[in-house]
Amino acid sequence: MTLINRDAQVIWHPYTQQFMARPPLPVVRGEGASLYDEDGHRYIDAISSWWVTLHGHSHPYIVAKVVAQLEKLDQVIFAGFTHEPAIALAESLLAILPDTQQKVFYTDNGSTAVEVALKMCVQYWFNKGRPKKKVLAFNNGYHGDTFGAMSVSGRSAWTAPFDNLLFEVIFIDTPTAENLASIKRSVSAHAADLACFVYEPLVQGSAGMLMYEAADLDELLAHCRHEGVLMIQDEVFTGFGRTGKNFAADHLQVKPDVMCFSKGLTGGAMPLGATTCSLEIYNAFVSQDKMKTLFHGHSFTANPLACTAALASIELLLQVPAQENIRRICQRHEAFLEEIKDHRKVAAVRQTGTIIAVEWKTGTGTSYFSDLRNQLYDYFMDKRILMRPLGNIIYILPPYCISDEDLDKIYTEIINALEIF
Repeated sequence: MTLINRDAQVIWHPYTQQFMARPPLPVVRGEGASLYDEDGHRYIDAISSWWVTLHGHSHPYIVAKVVAQLEKLDQVIFAGFTHEPAIALAESLLAILPDTQQKVFYTDNGSTAVEVALKMCVQYWFNKGRPKKKVLAFNNGYHGDTFGAMSVSGRSAWTAPFDNLLFEVIFIDTPTAENLASIKRSVSAHAADLACFVYEPLVQGSAGMLMYEAADLDELLAHCRHEGVLMIQDEVFTGFGRTGKNFAADHLQVKPDVMCFSKGLTGGAMPLGATTCSLEIYNAFVSQDKMKTLFHGHSFTANPLACTAALASIELLLQVPAQENIRRICQRHEAFLEEIKDHRKVAAVRQTGTIIAVEWKTGTGTSYFSDLRNQLYDYFMDKRILMRPLGNIIYILPPYCISDEDLDKIYTEIINALEIF
C-alpha cells in the first residue's frame, strides 16, 4: 500500500478540507531548500515548510548537535530541574533581543507562546492588585489556534464556530499616518481596563502578508507605554531574520514588555516555543504568596533536544553566510517587485525583508476562500514548487540557503502563472 493510501486511512491534516483536497505529497527526504518525494522528484520549498525552516532541511550542523544531545539527555521535567541546553539557549536568545527582555519561559509552539504571554500580562495586573482583563489587538491579526490565541486574532470564518467562547478583545486597525490619531484616542479611552496590547510587528502573515510601517507602529507603541498598557510583540513569524533583521524589534525604537517566538526558533528541526519578558513582569510573580505563581507548564517545556536545535540555529543565523544570504534574498525580492509591480494582473505586491507577496486581481477583492487559491496551489505543485497561497495572494518565504537558480525558477513561474490565471 502506498504512503498516500495509508495516510488516507488514518490521518486528519491541518487546514485541509479532506473531501476535496489534493492528495498529500509523500515526502521522504529534505536537504537544503529541497524536498524529495518517494519517486525521487525534487520540490523547491518556497515557504520554508510553513515558515519554520531557516537554514534548510536536515542542516548537518543542527543534526549533529541534536544527535550528540540525544546521547546525553533526551528529556527531563523542567519544574524543579534545569539543564545546560535550556540555560545556554536563554542566554543566547536574550543576548540578541532588546534589553527589556530579561527572562525566558519555554513552551512548545507559537500558540502556547502567545497563551503564556497573555496570562503573564493579565496575571501581572492581578498580582499587582489592579485587575485588568481586556486585551487590545489588531484587526486581521493571527496569533494561533488555541482559545486564547484565537480570541486575540481577527474574527473570521476560522473562528466563527467558537465566537461565543472567545474572551472580549478591543480590535483596532493597523496604524497609518491617517488613522493614528483616532487609534490613540481609542487606546486612551480603554487604557484603564487594558491588560495588554498584542500585535504582529510590520507583517500580518496569515492575513495575506499585510505590511505596515515601523514608524507608525513606533508611535502607537509609545502611546501604549504612556498609557500604561503592556505590549506583547508576537515574533513567532517575523523573528530570526524574516524581516531582513534578526527581529522586527530591530526596526523599532519602542521595545515591548513581552515577546513570543516559535517557527524559526529551532531552524525548523524541532517544535519549541518561547515567551520572554521584562524583569518588571517577572518580579510581579516572585512572592511569598504562592497564589502569585504563574501556574502554567507543558510536559515538554524546555525539551533538551529542541533547545539544542534552537541554540544551533541561532549560532548559524548570526554567522556571516546566513546574514549574507538574508541580504541576498532581500535584494532579489526587491528586484522582482520592481519587475512585476505594474503587471496588469497584479493588484498589489508587498515586500519586507525575505518576505514577498503578490496579490492577484480577481474582480472580487481579497478572500482566503478564493477559487484561485487551489488553481495556484496546483499549478506550482505541478511545477514542483511548494507554495501555499492565501486565497488570491501568493508569497515567497524561502530558507536562507536557497540558490539564485531556485529563486529564478520561482520568479519565472509566478510570471507564467500571471499570464495563465
